[in-house]
Amino acid sequence: MTSKSNRNLTDDIEALLATTARQFASEGLAREVAILANAEYDLQWQKQNWEVDVYNLYLQIPSWLHSQISNKISEYENRILNKASDLLKPYPTDELGWVSISPLLRADEGWREKANNWITGKGVNNQGRVRSNNIPSKNEDGLLFRSQNEVLFYKALKALGISFASLPVFIRGGQSYKRIEPDFVIISNGIMLVVEIDGDTVHQETPAEAHDRTTMLAHEGVQIERIRASECQTQEQAHICAKKILQIINKIKSSR
Repeated sequence: MTSKSNRNLTDDIEALLATTARQFASEGLAREVAILANAEYDLQWQKQNWEVDVYNLYLQIPSWLHSQISNKISEYENRILNKASDLLKPYPTDELGWVSISPLLRADEGWREKANNWITGKGVNNQGRVRSNNIPSKNEDGLLFRSQNEVLFYKALKALGISFASLPVFIRGGQSYKRIEPDFVIISNGIMLVVEIDGDTVHQETPAEAHDRTTMLAHEGVQIERIRASECQTQEQAHICAKKILQIINKIKSSR
């Protein structure tokens, strides 16, 4: 057994944020995880209250993430404050007073040109926006992804030189209006195939829920394949998965 009697919040703030994120992940709260994983933080001493040091935690997050949670900022601030405060029980002389979430201030190169492009509609992208209960928090090549497994699989598909889309939005109109966002859609040899990566901390659907979400495409003849996240944890594994998917497409093609 080890003893750490002189615990200090300022020394352990990174561990506090990481543990808080894991707690939220275990509850399937992807947005809270995304905030903590993408934030630049600043812990500022506020005051001393009866020999207890009170700190304020400032979290600055990328604008693309802030825009998706801006209507409920105070809710996320309170959830993170409450969760982190529960973890501070071993720190009797430290306390979090409040948590503040704000956009990360940064000036990208060519930001004025990008702003003018947005005004004219150039480069508008709705990818990764449909499932608001599971906001994508990863960014690769300007595209959004919900997990590192998806990023690895994306790189593997790109290396194979095939046509595909990641987190595309499909809409079914009419009285039974529905919008869905499969993880990947691959088009090869006249075959359209959807690939879903299941089973990590950010994919919290039950098999029935996942099936229901892709039913509208399956009923139109689109092939659906699923990959376990545990099979796609390294780039090498992702390449193996991508090659297996191509083999499946070729089998489907040859059977027609």
